[in-house]
Amino acid sequence: MELIFLGTSSAIPTNHRNHSSIALKSFGEIMLFDCGEGTQRQMTRARLSPMKVNKIFLTHFHGDHILGVPGIIQSMAFRGRTEPLHIYGPPGLSEFVKYIKNFGYFALSFDIVENIISNGIVVDEEEYNVMCCKTEHSVTNFSYSINEKRSPKFLKENAIKLGVKPGPDFGKLQNGIPVKVGEKIIKPEQVLGEKRNGRKIIYSGDTRPCDKMIKFSANANILIHESTFNDSHTDKFYETGHSTASMAAEIAKKANVAKLILTHISTRYKDNRTIEKEARKIFENSIVAEDMMVVEVKNEH
Repeated sequence: MELIFLGTSSAIPTNHRNHSSIALKSFGEIMLFDCGEGTQRQMTRARLSPMKVNKIFLTHFHGDHILGVPGIIQSMAFRGRTEPLHIYGPPGLSEFVKYIKNFGYFALSFDIVENIISNGIVVDEEEYNVMCCKTEHSVTNFSYSINEKRSPKFLKENAIKLGVKPGPDFGKLQNGIPVKVGEKIIKPEQVLGEKRNGRKIIYSGDTRPCDKMIKFSANANILIHESTFNDSHTDKFYETGHSTASMAAEIAKKANVAKLILTHISTRYKDNRTIEKEARKIFENSIVAEDMMVVEVKNEH
């Protein structure tokens, strides 16, 4: 499971920071979280194929988070894509997709499936689910949680002691299906260990600090939280619906996350060390994201 930071700037891109976008490479697919202008160029640099993207999750409809979507869709069509593309986002998504379909001259060769989100589970797959939570920005913003489903450990020795022979019955028990051994019924709970937590990633999108983020981020392996300002601009956070590095660090500490990654950095800051230092005073395991940074998500809790 890898996170690739394709864009880490706030409203204006720089020579070193593109508009917001994060790729999650896992579960045999690539998922995009936000898709700012220039995302497909960043994907080329990272050697990620847009054709492998089946899901795009949008936090809100500010341009620095969405203006890469029309371009990436047209590129997919030029390459002959036929698989559906699922786009998830707040109310207003249908109008946005309608705009994309009528923007410029191109032949759309695949279906765009609109998924208008509200609090709760928005995707539920066999290996993972994705949840969202409405947080506090100047426009409607949803934060996302990616949750790996991890099966309990299969206790092979217990199964053999109960008379289960290695083979198909092992697989059935691991999948929660009882098996018959002679006249006995062996239940999965007899050969499975305790429930195990899978990896959990939180992406805030744009938000001012709020209690909902603390609860939503609880015990995450990685919290990716916006940090538009440092402590010298605390007067701007509420008015603009953004957070400072210290505020993000407070959320990470209270939520008991394993690691905090700060992103959506204002162009006014030329030296990231100030932002990182402020966060680390409160939450030591904090880093500032850089474009093209790759982070392996480990189960550290």
